[in-house]
Amino acid sequence: MALACLCCRGQDKRVALTFDDLPFAGRATPQQAPQINQAILSALRKHHAPAIGFVIGERALRLPEITRHAILQEWTGEGFDLGNHTYSHPDLNKITVAEFQRELERGQAVIAPFNPKTRYLRFPYNHAGETKEKHDAIAATLKAAGYQVAPCTIDTTDYEFADVYARALEANDAATAERAKRAYLTYTATEIDYYVGLTTKVFGRDVPQVMLLHASRLNADTIEHILQLLEQRRYRFVTLDEAESDSAYQTPDTFISKFGPMWGYRWATELGIKVDGRAETDPPQWIMAGN
Repeated sequence: MALACLCCRGQDKRVALTFDDLPFAGRATPQQAPQINQAILSALRKHHAPAIGFVIGERALRLPEITRHAILQEWTGEGFDLGNHTYSHPDLNKITVAEFQRELERGQAVIAPFNPKTRYLRFPYNHAGETKEKHDAIAATLKAAGYQVAPCTIDTTDYEFADVYARALEANDAATAERAKRAYLTYTATEIDYYVGLTTKVFGRDVPQVMLLHASRLNADTIEHILQLLEQRRYRFVTLDEAESDSAYQTPDTFISKFGPMWGYRWATELGIKVDGRAETDPPQWIMAGN
């Protein structure tokens, strides 16, 4: 009986995959965008993993029209979706509510030809308003525009690893690129386990996870391994809609900060659950130092 229950629990574990900074992130170039997106989408299809990509409008417009159309159209295929990541990826701490609204509208204009009913917004840097006044005004703006915030519960600091990896590739330093890749996958495994433990502590049960990734060369080259890490932990890939249908995501949004922590930390604060963020492992120092 105990074994059967463990099996059921394994089947109940769900994760939604999200990719920020479409069509290319970090040090990637417009020329590399087709290969990056093709590699990510190919692996997702192979593993029957739905996903949503969050588009930076200005960055998409850097691509030739035919390339932009091909990439974003592919992201609207079966099992995939597009979300708004604003037009120019500004830090909400540094702009006004009115400026944010224009960013939202301009970003939507780029996505509209491919997905006119985009419902999800991912805040740049996960900054949602550093004061209660701004936070509440932004929430009202999103509600009026028909948007739902895309939370995230698993972070791997992939952009730091991706920067080291990309610079190593640019320098034809295969050894450092491989070292960065291995370190990233090791750290990703650690962070998956940490954040699952965090949300389990907050709610006392398995909660559907939402994993934050970026459309980088590193993730294009490691997505197969990342999906395997999740499968080894018996996760089932689901849409963001399904993940957010869990009651955990209905927790009242009262978290105010100039920072952008994962939702497990936000929920802990909102629900008065004490957690020790010092238990989270940092990326290797050589990665953070950029060499």
